[in-house]
Order: sequence, then structure tokens, then C-alpha cells
Amino acid sequence: MDLVQLDREGDVFVLTLTAGENRWNTTLVRQIMRALDEVEASSGPAALVTASNDAKFFSNGLDLGWLASREPDHPGGDRKVFAEEAMACFARVITLGVPTVCAVNGHAFGAGFMIALCHDVRVMRRDRGFLCANEIELGMAIPEPELALFRHKLPMPAFHQSVMLAKRWAGLEALDAGVVQHLADADSVRATAVELAAGLARLGANRTALGWMKEHVYGDNAAINGPHGAASMLRNMKDYPMGPGH
Repeated sequence: MDLVQLDREGDVFVLTLTAGENRWNTTLVRQIMRALDEVEASSGPAALVTASNDAKFFSNGLDLGWLASREPDHPGGDRKVFAEEAMACFARVITLGVPTVCAVNGHAFGAGFMIALCHDVRVMRRDRGFLCANEIELGMAIPEPELALFRHKLPMPAFHQSVMLAKRWAGLEALDAGVVQHLADADSVRATAVELAAGLARLGANRTALGWMKEHVYGDNAAINGPHGAASMLRNMKDYPMGPGH
């Protein structure tokens, strides 16, 4: 059962979620990972757009029916490995060595909001749809690694409103708060995302450098999380890795 479709439009890979509400389970995660393998195996200028072909939903969060099911052969896949594999998938999108744009054409809740935040740029439908981290409404805490994602990707007021108050961000408010970077009409969200991605694809030709910088912003011992301030680091450049191209 195909839950995603990967196409290429010039220098832009378009990863389309094709499972209706696009709820997250292990099968979806593994299909996304295989699509990312194909993106990373390419060379030259490139960018990635993630979109949905559903008119109402970008992604409606966790597949709660699958999680609650006792069917051993449920098409959602192995429940025991989901958390680890899903988090690895999110991390891979964050640090992908090509520019990434998310086309949020409808509701994005929970894990759907998270994967949108993993992208470099977000385009949201102007008139309908919400972005929301609704875990607290379900009686669930947001684990620390996920809190770190929200904190890195959202301005502080939006971070607090999102994770503590389960705020539902509509288009214009999301743009004003810095949750998304662009708005588009319903019939042009995907096209706008592809256009933006095409304009960034040249950066994907430098995948080693771009991936290195993403790792050093979001990965182990990230520069912006270090114990020393920028002035100290600048005074002691010899103590820090320079990265590709130097």
C-alpha cells in the first residue's frame, strides 16, 4: 500500500502524502525514509517539497486507531519501533542536505505539525486549516526531544502558546507569529511551495556544506546550544570545526 508518492519537477523533488488524513504509523515513516533515500542519492541542484493530496488535511497526527489496535498484522506496521523510527525520520528531514519546503494545504496536528516544522520553509493555506500541537488535549506530555524541535523552530511566544496552550494557528496568525513564512490560496499552496523550492535548489548542489551546517545547528553539540557565547567562540575560532569548503 503506497502512502506516499515521490515525483521530480526540474530540480524539485515533490513528496506527496497520499493516505487521506495522513496519520502517522510505522508504514508511513518507512515509506518517507525510502523516498528520502532517493532524494539523497541524487546529485546537483535539488530541493524537497512535502505536500498532501487531501483537500482538508496535511496530516492529522498519530494513527491512534492503529496504536490502539491489537491486530498483529495491521497495515500500520510494527508499533514497538514507531517512536524511535519516527523521531529518526523527523531528524533526517531537519538535517537533509537540500533545502526543504512544506506545503501545508490543510490541518496539521501533532506529528503533522512536527514534520512541517522540520522543513526549512513552510507555506500555509491562507483561508482554512490549523497548525496545532494538541498532545496536551489528549492527556499526553510532549517529550523533551520534541520540545526542543518546537523551541528551535518557533519564536518564544509562539513556542509557549503552541506547546503549553495547544493553540490552533490559522494562516494569517501563523504568518504574523513566524510559525510559517508564506501564505497561499487553496489551489496554489503546492505550486507556491514548488516555486520557492526551485529558487532554493541551487543551494542543494552544496549538499555536504548545507548538511554540515544543519547538523551543527540542530545536531550533536550544536553551536547555538554551546556553553560559550558568540564573542567567546569568535575569539577562539581555532577551537571549533570549520566545516566543508575551508
